Amino acid sequence: MYDSDYKYIFSEMLRMSDDGFIVVDKEGIVVDINELYCQFLGKAHDDIVGRPITDTIPNSKMVDIVTKGYREELAFHKFVPGFVRDADNDFVLVSRSCVLNGSGQAVAGVAQVHFRQQAVQVAKRMTKAYNELEFYKEQYSNMDDHQYTFRNIVGSSKIYQERIREGLQAAKTNFPVLLTGETGTGKEVFARAIHNTSSRADKPMVSINCAAIPADLLESELFGYEEGAFTGAKKGGKKGKFQLADGGTIFLDEIGDMPLMMQAKLLRVLQEKEIDPVGGRGPIPIDVRVISATRRDLSSMIRSGEFREDLYYRLNVINIEMSPLRDRREDIPELADYFLARLNNEYKQSVTFQPHVIESFCRYNWPGNLRELDNVIKGAYATCDGFTIEPGDLPSKFHVEDFDPEGAQSAEVRALSTLPDEMDETAGLMRPIPMKERLERIEYSMIQKSYERFKSVRKAADYLGMSMATFVRKKNSYAEKYGNETNE
Repeated sequence: MYDSDYKYIFSEMLRMSDDGFIVVDKEGIVVDINELYCQFLGKAHDDIVGRPITDTIPNSKMVDIVTKGYREELAFHKFVPGFVRDADNDFVLVSRSCVLNGSGQAVAGVAQVHFRQQAVQVAKRMTKAYNELEFYKEQYSNMDDHQYTFRNIVGSSKIYQERIREGLQAAKTNFPVLLTGETGTGKEVFARAIHNTSSRADKPMVSINCAAIPADLLESELFGYEEGAFTGAKKGGKKGKFQLADGGTIFLDEIGDMPLMMQAKLLRVLQEKEIDPVGGRGPIPIDVRVISATRRDLSSMIRSGEFREDLYYRLNVINIEMSPLRDRREDIPELADYFLARLNNEYKQSVTFQPHVIESFCRYNWPGNLRELDNVIKGAYATCDGFTIEPGDLPSKFHVEDFDPEGAQSAEVRALSTLPDEMDETAGLMRPIPMKERLERIEYSMIQKSYERFKSVRKAADYLGMSMATFVRKKNSYAEKYGNETNE
């Protein structure tokens, strides 16, 4: 490399910098200045180089720096009025230094200027990057040990496998999905499985509970805000959930609890595919797939004026009704084992269930669904002695008497809950009754008894916590399998 090459190297370095640079000789004549500084001053390069620096910057300290041979860092410099292009941007932070040769003699002075505008822009970029980093750190810390997909969601019952099939079909598109059903049925887990199976799986999925955020903060949480948008706004502003989910999926849990005013703003976002941050200067385009969930009856809310009909049709392109646990009782043993295995893995134990505990689980109606099952197992896990969860470790609601509002469960149902082995006539051997068949017989007996008592499908279905359609379907299906013993 030749000495002459350094001129081009340093010229390129000065061009790439966001700062201004100026060099003077020991007499204060400008030797060089970069283009960015020329633009700030509003003068051409040739009108500055070769002239005294005081012609361009009357109150410059560069001559004093070279004469006295010192340096200063990040000094405040305000320009003389009329000597910068923008009168409202007339001060900078400047670092100045005298340049000495090998003999220690002053040969030049150099100054590095930090423009206010560039400093602000850099600060904004750093703040946004920091906010994104903090968000992804939070998301990472909240992640489970595995990503939920349809391959590892627990549930092999026919009704739940149908829900999984619907979820897999939904994952093939970018259409909005509305998950409905009772609380605790695993709607967020299902939403994550849809996202992780879709083409957006490598992008973020961002969740927000619309019922947990105060109405006056929900807009800024969803759409973000700019610095100074309101009292207490974070310096540099904050990205909203929609912007953080750009390219991926946003999960709007408890959408039925969203205030009407926010429903109108959400509708506009879905229509225009852009958001308006609070205090922002204009819309920001986004590409987000929306999955929403609710435990409420949105159709009745529309009739009462609590939910917008046009938003409902935007969200309800694909509807998946999550099944309550009482409609998929054959999944209970598998789910119970799954929740227990998680606890054993966390606490390095090997606790198991006593068989009658699983039978109690299968007879119970589970109004709180999966969440209640998980909590009951956690409570029993904490109170059990030794390495086996027994019926006595369960809450009092799992006592036999509590299954029948009349206070006494039928002898037939109690007998079915402890069915002995039955004869396999083809082999002449005793075989255990499979758990699925055992549960179906118990449920069929309950359906028969409730119908005999009320003589009404609607009342019997309400009594068992089923829909009329589910009651009739199961009643007919079990009658074909186990004989129609119902007196109609």
